[in-house]
Amino acid sequence: MGILNDVKAITISDEVAADDDFIVTAARPNTSATIANSSFASGGARILNVTTTGTGDNGKTNTIVGTDVFGDALTEVITSTGSAEAVAGTKYFKTITSVTSSAQFAANLKVGSTASASQAIFGGRTRLQGMSIVSGGTAGVIQFYDGTPDSGTVLFKARTIGTDNTTEDYYLPAGILFASGMSVQYTIGTIDMMTFYYA
Repeated sequence: MGILNDVKAITISDEVAADDDFIVTAARPNTSATIANSSFASGGARILNVTTTGTGDNGKTNTIVGTDVFGDALTEVITSTGSAEAVAGTKYFKTITSVTSSAQFAANLKVGSTASASQAIFGGRTRLQGMSIVSGGTAGVIQFYDGTPDSGTVLFKARTIGTDNTTEDYYLPAGILFASGMSVQYTIGTIDMMTFYYA
């Protein structure tokens, strides 16, 4: 009788650069802005930022509605602090369905993505059995979350070596349990590709 093998694999390849007007391109909406892009080519999630160009926008807000790395509903309010300043949020959006301003801004604003990214590995209870990480040209830290980066707990971290296209393989015989689902957070440029094995 053969050995039952229920290990699955998921590969993440994400080199999509940060873009400060990827979501909303130079607009001055009265309320709801026109969305230029509602998701990312990598299929992952990003922290968003709002950049103002006018004066007198201190304290005005933009409410962003979309979904998190697992596809669940997510909302964040980003408050502007002044003229020609970019203010980053703290939540990771996989999709964006609306951006609503509290009041019309003095001049154009734009909404875009930062280099801080996250992706879901599995949305339920799972155990990480191993991984293969291809480093980008810059060293960086990959954080492994039980749950989402927005509300979960970091179980452990790994570091890329910063030598472009260099592969590091890890085998975890007993595995690491993620009771609330597993997601990873990383910075664009620190990885070229990652493959995770889970069961």
